[in-house]
Amino acid sequence: MVKITLLLVALISVLTTVGILFSLLKDAFGFFLEIPVWDFLFGTKWTALFIPQHFGVLPLVAGTLLVALIAGVIALALGMGAAIFLSEYAPDRVRRILKPVLEILAGIPTVVYGFFALSFITPLLQMVFEDLIIFNALSAGIVMGLMIMPMVSTLSEDAMISVPRSLRDAAYALGATRFEVATKVVVPSALSGIVASLILAVSRAIGETMIVYLAAGSMANLTFNPLEPVQTMTAFIAQIATGETAQGSIVFKSIFAVGLLLFVVTLAMNILGRWVIARYRQQYE
Repeated sequence: MVKITLLLVALISVLTTVGILFSLLKDAFGFFLEIPVWDFLFGTKWTALFIPQHFGVLPLVAGTLLVALIAGVIALALGMGAAIFLSEYAPDRVRRILKPVLEILAGIPTVVYGFFALSFITPLLQMVFEDLIIFNALSAGIVMGLMIMPMVSTLSEDAMISVPRSLRDAAYALGATRFEVATKVVVPSALSGIVASLILAVSRAIGETMIVYLAAGSMANLTFNPLEPVQTMTAFIAQIATGETAQGSIVFKSIFAVGLLLFVVTLAMNILGRWVIARYRQQYE
């Protein structure tokens, strides 16, 4: 009885995923009956709310990848620094205090991050870039990087701690400094876990909504300039799914087409992360 109950509980997530995919495919199919798949995937104009309407998703994809790239760079730089400190430098007492405090960042509501980007990060950036407008990809990417940084630091630290002490002792015996041990022995040995943590964190950034909705703007702009406003796939879905769009219209159906593409991208990122873990994991005894 217990085994069956646990199996049913485990199947809930599978059935939920199947239900989400079915709902996306159902309305996305109606969208692609009116808009060719080729025009959707490779079109360079997205003007769903304007006349004439264009449904080329590349501007949304470019905005999503630009913000995620900035977030990934910030998260990697800060997360790796934190992970190296916690695993190689911090005493146990400091680690027990600092690690939970660091992970609090992951629990802050994303809408708070969005307002933080608008009210604090953007004014700071405007001191450096005088022509920077209030909505821009750089501010959203920086704040999103802070949000996903605990994921990178926690998973990377776990991978570093799993590296055997004997490897560190061998490096010290050869005259290596603590920094050299950390960067030339521990990090390479834990590289699969570090890469996987970054991939999973970036996939989390790709699916983020409120930060980009509030801070990056709502202009579907095909650009890779971080100082310009952009619109991501999630921000477009949030903008349209307000109840004002007529159900059954082409704009309403476009939500599901964009959602389906976002589902495929995030699924691919998660599969890639798990493949990296399985392919390059090093077992130590």
